[in-house]
Amino acid sequence: MSSTSTAPHSPAAQRPATVHRSPTAPPRSFIWTRRVLLTLVLIFTLVPVYVMISSSLKPLGDVAGKFSWIPTGFTVRPYIDIWSTIPLARYFMNSLIVAGAASVCSVVVAIFAAYAVSRYRFRGKRVFTVAVLSTQMVPGILFLLPLFLIFVNIGNSTGLSLYGSRGGLILTYLTFSLPFSIWMLIGYFDSIPKDLDEAAMTDGCGPLGALFRIIVPAAVPGIIAVTLYAFMTAWGEVLFASVMTNDTTRTLAVGLQGYSTQNDVYWNQIMAASLVVSVPVVAGFLLLQRYLVAGLTAGSVK
Repeated sequence: MSSTSTAPHSPAAQRPATVHRSPTAPPRSFIWTRRVLLTLVLIFTLVPVYVMISSSLKPLGDVAGKFSWIPTGFTVRPYIDIWSTIPLARYFMNSLIVAGAASVCSVVVAIFAAYAVSRYRFRGKRVFTVAVLSTQMVPGILFLLPLFLIFVNIGNSTGLSLYGSRGGLILTYLTFSLPFSIWMLIGYFDSIPKDLDEAAMTDGCGPLGALFRIIVPAAVPGIIAVTLYAFMTAWGEVLFASVMTNDTTRTLAVGLQGYSTQNDVYWNQIMAASLVVSVPVVAGFLLLQRYLVAGLTAGSVK
């Protein structure tokens, strides 16, 4: 028989191993400061959302009275009444059509324009890119009166009704979403090696074949980022929509004003409608977040 003896553990063996910090690790004061600041930012962001949700579940009398952080009663009636107080469904459809069409048109035109600037040399190329970028330096309100006069004169001379129509509003949104889309895609296309184009053309593809078979699949994150930007810009725009639309073509951003009447303001319905109309943008952002981040950062380096 063989016996095994266990040696007593030394005090050094019983002590836990000392965790050594890396020389490049930030100091603990910086880490805790960052945590405190992020916590404050999170609270600052979530408190308005909580107020919106809680107010949308209160009766109108509770919302109009003294504010309380904890509601005394809950009701889902505001989420039902928002559809009958104003034609919210029609405004929702108008916003969906206008924002969707503006984003699609912006991306389609931007793809061809960015491909031409990124892959070809032509006279006036630098002037074009500078002109596209310079439009982002001008406040949007300066375009309001010229576009209004252009649409009215086109309607008077040709009979084509652009003012007060969804088509006119789509063209209006293209004036400030298209330059950004072109500039974004130029940087993204520049990050794609030109050897891929040359290899595709060697195999028999033309310029358009190389664009749609090679460049566009490789630039999907950038295209999605541009599409999402154009959609969000058109979805929440108020200034141009308040001037360029009428009662039939009014969008959500302007239509929400209908909950405020001369006699009363339906604060609970405003909060409920605001949450409902934000669902498409929030859902799209959450679903396409990784493409958005990749699209915004890929064109910054080559």
